Amino acid sequence: MQFDFRTMAPTDRYKLLIGSVVPRPIALVTTIDKSGVPNAAPFSFFNVMGNDPPAIVLGIERRPTGAPKDTVRNIRDTGEFVISIVDEAIAQAMNVCAIDFPEGVDELVEAGLTALPSVTVAPPRIAEAPVGFECKLLDEVRIGKGTRSIIIGEILYCHTRDGLVDERLHVHPARLNAVGRLGGSGYSTIKDRFDMPRIAYRAWEERKSAE
Repeated sequence: MQFDFRTMAPTDRYKLLIGSVVPRPIALVTTIDKSGVPNAAPFSFFNVMGNDPPAIVLGIERRPTGAPKDTVRNIRDTGEFVISIVDEAIAQAMNVCAIDFPEGVDELVEAGLTALPSVTVAPPRIAEAPVGFECKLLDEVRIGKGTRSIIIGEILYCHTRDGLVDERLHVHPARLNAVGRLGGSGYSTIKDRFDMPRIAYRAWEERKSAE
């Protein structure tokens, strides 16, 4: 089967993309508005894009009305946000944060999550999250005639659950137990995993010579 994205409707492209690029990590993003009211919303068009500087990227669509979502508006107004990694323990609470609540509702309260003060930014971090990244806005790229914002942030500070990181700064994947987004209403965990070391060129040549 072949699909010409140049001629397809955006909703049809969306179905193919979210079903093919899986699992996607989930960022539960906390921000505050100009009045200091917290907001929390999950996004799976998200990933880390570098370590020097430590860059993180979010892709956020506008509302059907054309208005920016609260997360984008708050990031534009304050230049700050916190990303919490979602694990299986807070997956249901993350789903509550995805509800389209009226403006001014604190999703963290509705979801039963605990807000804690951050160290370097004003938006709160989430106590129950296994990992939290305090971020400042580096840039916003608007694409699709301004309908989608690509938020590029720099991580300033990192919080991790006790026992999650070893003395070599390796994160224990089973203890993290992160949840990934699939297509539609599907989600996955990382319980079933395997290791596959990267092959050095010299080792590859030696292997070929031995065959």
